[in-house]
This record gives sequence, C-alpha cells and structure tokens, in this order.
Amino acid sequence: MLRFLFVPALALAFAAHLAAQEFSTVTASQKHFTVCRVNLATQSLDLFLRDESGTPFKSFDALEHWLRSHGRKLTFAMNAGMYERDFSPVGLFVEGGKELNPLNLKKGSGNFFLQPNGVFAITRAGARIVESPAYPSVQESTSLATQSGPMLVTDGHINPAFNPDSQSLLFRNGVCVISSRQVVFVISAEPVSFYEFARLFRDELHCKNALFLDGTISSLYAPGLKRDDRKIDLGPIIATTEAL
Repeated sequence: MLRFLFVPALALAFAAHLAAQEFSTVTASQKHFTVCRVNLATQSLDLFLRDESGTPFKSFDALEHWLRSHGRKLTFAMNAGMYERDFSPVGLFVEGGKELNPLNLKKGSGNFFLQPNGVFAITRAGARIVESPAYPSVQESTSLATQSGPMLVTDGHINPAFNPDSQSLLFRNGVCVISSRQVVFVISAEPVSFYEFARLFRDELHCKNALFLDGTISSLYAPGLKRDDRKIDLGPIIATTEAL
C-alpha cells in the first residue's frame, strides 16, 4: 500500500508511522507544517465529490462512512480545490478518468483567478502540475485532475505576485510533485502568508512546481495524528484508502 516517506533533510518535530503512510511536521521560518507524502507506485490517489445519488460528501466523516460501505477505509484526506455554493468545483475536476467539470480559463477575482493558476493531475506518465492553459497537452491521458490557484512555485520560482512582507496570514494547504510517483501534500499548522507557504515548497521540499489548494477552510484527515478537521462543509476531497 501507499507510504508517506520521511525526507532526511527536513527538520522534523514528530513523525507518526501508520501501516499505510507516514506524516511528518516540518518547521521553516518558525512556522510549522504537516507534510504528507504519497508514493503513487504503491497506492493510487483518488478524488471524491459526490456519492452515487449525487449528494456531496461535504465532510471526511461522510466520505469515511461511504467508503466503509464499499469495503474501504480512509487513511488520508485533504480538501482539494475551490468550490461553488452547490459544492461543485470552480475549475477542472476529473474523477476516475471522467471530466465532471471543465477547465476554467476565465478571468475573475479571488485566489483561484490569481495568475498563474494550475492543475494537479495524474496521467499515464505519472503526477503532474501544469499551468492551466497547458492542461490540454496532457488531457487525454488524465485519470485524476483538480484545478486551483494560484501556482505557488513554477519551474522553481516563487509566484512573483507574492509579497515577502505580506501580513495576510491564513491557514493554507497545497500540493507539489517531487517526481512522477512522489506527491507531497502540505497543510500549515498556523496562519502563514502566500510567500512563506511557497518558500516552504521551494526551499524545504525542493519542489519545482507547487499548487495552492485553499486557505482558511484548509482541512486534514489523518487518523494517526488524531486529525479529523471539521471547519466547514467541503467540496472536492483528495484521499488515499485501503481495504478493510
């Protein structure tokens, strides 16, 4: 099954080992972050939004209950992108190889539309993060995709829209791709700025590309850490599971 692996270069405050994965805490610039590493070579990653009746899951508990009725259990989950009032994704959403919501290249206000925004996708070649206009080049081979914004890091560079001295501090979560089979999810343990969050991905996790998923509502399900966040009803959820 999937494992979350430690990175020796990181300063870890703690680590909790589970049969399926490991979680770690990274400290950077006196801020703390929970890091979850996913190895796609040993377990698949799935997106969830609604059950068979079309009812949004809205919470990790509801998803866990539904999975158990299908012989699975939830081992890790995180909110996976911005959503509308009806819980539908603001942008692209591909679940099980089916596009349930199209790519959104419109202009607008808010974090989703802060450029560049991007897509996290699992393709036949592995995990990818691409700027949204480039998504059609990998679209045909995509089994999973969620669009969000802004990009935190692009080709090793922090988004130039971020102010290093910004005092806009929020809980934030995001994702980056270390390699085609190694994906890292991060959630801050305390409010951080966009720049602080992006710098963590670039300097501590050595990510060339990283994508912001959301802020304020940022939520984590990690049974080994006794985490089952219930801040607000959620839209898209990304998760790992294992057989009961």
